Amino acid sequence: MEYVGPEDLPGAGHKVLLIAGDEEYRSEEALPMLAAILAKRHGFHCTVIFSTDPETGEIDPMNQVHTPGLSLLADADLVILFTRFREWPDEDMEHFAEYVESGRPIIGIRTATHAFKYDRNPESRFASFTSFNNKWNGGFGKQILGETWVNHHGGHGSQSTRGVIDPANAEHPILQGVTHAWGPTDVYGIRELPDDARVLLRGQVLKGMSPDDEPVEGAKNDPMMPLVWTRETSLVGLSPESNEPDEDLTRRIVCTTLGCSQDFRSEGLRRVLINSAYWCLELEHLIGEKSDVTYVMKYEPTPFGHGRYKRGVKAQDLAIKDD
Repeated sequence: MEYVGPEDLPGAGHKVLLIAGDEEYRSEEALPMLAAILAKRHGFHCTVIFSTDPETGEIDPMNQVHTPGLSLLADADLVILFTRFREWPDEDMEHFAEYVESGRPIIGIRTATHAFKYDRNPESRFASFTSFNNKWNGGFGKQILGETWVNHHGGHGSQSTRGVIDPANAEHPILQGVTHAWGPTDVYGIRELPDDARVLLRGQVLKGMSPDDEPVEGAKNDPMMPLVWTRETSLVGLSPESNEPDEDLTRRIVCTTLGCSQDFRSEGLRRVLINSAYWCLELEHLIGEKSDVTYVMKYEPTPFGHGRYKRGVKAQDLAIKDD
């Protein structure tokens, strides 16, 4: 689904490809909403592609192998990835691998830390992207984004997350105009981030599922886990043998472990992602004092849960409707 904005806005001329495909957190709802804001409020040329049923063309987050449109990666300036355990055929995965090796920027959301899992075809040349493998420690999540799947650090479905600004990086451009963030998804565990990571928000585990709930006492919040971080790295390879620095290239990466569709009701989280797009494309000088993150379309996100996606929806059904 394509979203095109006015040509007189700062993001004009930059192509953003958003890839949706997870079974639980409703990326197929969150990413069209985010793409519409990026396009209509900021001028970016956005395209969202989805996991689909190849027979009906309907969006099917449970289909882990079919995501038409990956060839669009060739012309993308920025990728926003929100997938979980995908196993794309090699001819499709080739497009993603070429994008990664090009050093262009990536924003990873929630389950992007474990975006791929090659079970059906463990001999695939892209099996090293799998989060759990012996070929490339931690796979794509660890090697590119900075961390792979570890655990649910907060209580899944019972303890929500408050985003707390890390004082050491409070002046980072991505945090411009951000005062708070909250979401009903729990804090993910983070074992260790690379040395080049800068933590912007930390995840405070709350006792319940309301933004006004008190923090959990004790070790769950001491220390608080990283929730949003950036990387600037010259590592671009796709295996231990080829993952060598390219001194002429510095890739910008943002990852957040917050991000189910309901989390994006938080103005703070939406602003973090909008500002991240500017920063990833080295347009941070164009970030407004308080970036416009108002919805373009009506947004009523479905509660997270495996298989709870809306049936019968096709990409064209998510076009912006004129009032």
